[in-house]
Amino acid sequence: MSAGDVTVDVNTSRPLLAFRLAQWATLAAVVWKIGPFNQMFLCYVSTPLRQEFFPAVLESAYGLSAIYICAVASLGIAAMTARLNQQFVASSIALVSISLLCVHQGSYNDMTFATAWWTSLWAVWLSTRLHRDEPEMLIRRAAFLSRCIVSMILLGGAAGKWTDEYWSGQALYEIYFVDRDFWLFNWLRENLFTDSLRVSATWYSRTVILMETLCGFGLWLLPARWAAGIAILVLTSIALFSNYYLFSVLLSLIGLAAAGLFVKKIDRADEPSVDLALP
Repeated sequence: MSAGDVTVDVNTSRPLLAFRLAQWATLAAVVWKIGPFNQMFLCYVSTPLRQEFFPAVLESAYGLSAIYICAVASLGIAAMTARLNQQFVASSIALVSISLLCVHQGSYNDMTFATAWWTSLWAVWLSTRLHRDEPEMLIRRAAFLSRCIVSMILLGGAAGKWTDEYWSGQALYEIYFVDRDFWLFNWLRENLFTDSLRVSATWYSRTVILMETLCGFGLWLLPARWAAGIAILVLTSIALFSNYYLFSVLLSLIGLAAAGLFVKKIDRADEPSVDLALP
C-alpha cells in the first residue's frame, strides 16, 4: 500500500480531527456567504464591470460562480474523505480556488476569502504531515501555527482601528449605532438617550480595539488550550455582538483556532527531564 492510500483512524489521530474540523468550519464560512454571494453574482451579470487592472478571466461573473462552487466542493471532499492523498489534493484545490476568489474582481475585497485562505494554507500544510509526523508532536506544531495565524489576523484588524475615528467611537457609532438593524443596537437605541448612546459607542469601540490588540500580541504566547478557548470566545463574540454575517469571516478562524483543543495537557510529572550537567 502506498503512502497516498494510507487511511488514518479518526478515533486516534487528533491531527486528522483538527484538519477535518478546520475544513468543515471553512466550508461553513464559505457557504454562510451564499446569500450575499448570489446577490453579488446577479449584480455582476446585470451590470458587468470592466477594469484594466483585472484580466478578463477574473472579471467574469460566471467564472466567479464556477470558482465558488469548486471551493465548496473541494472543501467538502477534504472534510469527508479518509484517504490522505485525497485530503491533500482536495485541500490544495480548495486553496487554489480560494486564492482565485481573493483576486477576482467580484470577491477580492471580501475578508471571508482572506481568512479562509489562511485556514486553507494551514490545512494543506497539515495534510502533507499526517502520515509523516508523530501525532502528538504534529498536533502541537499545528496548534502553535494556528494561533500564530489567528494572532496575526486579529493584530491586523486592531492596527486598522488605531485611529482617532475608531478610538473616539465615531466610526462604529455611524456604522452600527445609528440605524443598524441588529439586536444589540436596537436594544441600545430603545433604552438609551442619544448622548448615552454615543458614549456607549466610544466604550464599545475601545473594547474592540483593546481586545483585538491584546489577542494579536499575546494569543500566540499562551498554552494551546487556553489560546484556543480565548480565540474561539473572542471570535464568536465579534459576530454575536456586531453582525451575524461576520460569521462568514470568522468561522474558518474558529475552526483553525480549535486545533489547540486537541493538544493533550502534559502532566509535569510525565515531562522528560533534561540533564544540564557538564561532563
